[in-house]
Amino acid sequence: MFKVLDHEMVPRHEILTSQEKKEVLERFNVDKEQLPKVLDSDPVVKETGAKIGDVMRIIRKSQTAGESVYYRVVVSG
Repeated sequence: MFKVLDHEMVPRHEILTSQEKKEVLERFNVDKEQLPKVLDSDPVVKETGAKIGDVMRIIRKSQTAGESVYYRVVVSG
């Protein structure tokens, strides 16, 4: 079976722990609902096993910064 996360164009995705989630929300001074969303039907969300309400860290390669980090909250869709 094909694994989405094995494709070279798909960035690394990680589910944050409760402590990491708390630290991210405090650092950016936002509520979880204010983060950008990713649907629970997204193939990467399904493959990682993320649940609604989980916050995911997405680490993309960047030509200028080396890596850039994004955060998304999993929502129903």
